[in-house]
Amino acid sequence: MNGPAEWLDLSGKVAVVTGGSRGIGRAVAGGLAAAGADVVVASRKLAVCQAAADEIKQATGRRAVGLELNVSHWDDCDRLVDAVYDAFGACHVLVNNAGMSPLYPDLVSVTEALYDKTHAVNAKGPFRLATLFGSRMHAGDGGSIINVSTAGSLRPHVIDLPYAMAKAGLNAMTLGLAGAWAPKVRANLVLPGAFDTDVTKAWSPEQKQRSGESNPMGRIGRPEDLVGLCVYLASDASSYINGAQILADGGAFRTL
Repeated sequence: MNGPAEWLDLSGKVAVVTGGSRGIGRAVAGGLAAAGADVVVASRKLAVCQAAADEIKQATGRRAVGLELNVSHWDDCDRLVDAVYDAFGACHVLVNNAGMSPLYPDLVSVTEALYDKTHAVNAKGPFRLATLFGSRMHAGDGGSIINVSTAGSLRPHVIDLPYAMAKAGLNAMTLGLAGAWAPKVRANLVLPGAFDTDVTKAWSPEQKQRSGESNPMGRIGRPEDLVGLCVYLASDASSYINGAQILADGGAFRTL
């Protein structure tokens, strides 16, 4: 009887991680490779993607490539899917991690351009990638789609409302996709709370401290805190987990 090590083994799998050159995406891409997967690091800046892929390759011995992607552009999403299948012949894991949460002084100051870009990055692009990769997974060996949302989509705030709205759309998309190609293709949702990433660079030290002190874990999240969860959702260990919405917030939203 196989044990946990075999269930979590991703050898022979190909994983694509958007926003994979830094933060949560970079940590997850490295973790998937450490579990045995070949990985594609996709983001807007090709040189940075290639550097991250080289680091992963050196650390894990797995095949890793960097590919340029502006997830807000429909055609870029199409090109990425074709490039992945040209290079690897398959994709078994898609991690829709790329996101943005631009600042604005007040709700009335939100421009149409800011609103449209926020939704394009956080919802439109992930939709296009998930539908293209998901349909090909279904025609092949199956796979796992992991959408990285935010706990803020469940408790929206005026300071990041367009972002929360877009991520709420991502949440709905995940639930729909859980029934689109099952049982061969699963779709699940990860909802991080406050994490020490680019989003929190705009926070003051006092704001970070308050957020950490109010969390039952005594701190905000770190990118590596999502690695084990994403490896689990990518692997056979989670073969019956589909349409799940998993909070990864240290217990901050435990009253939901």
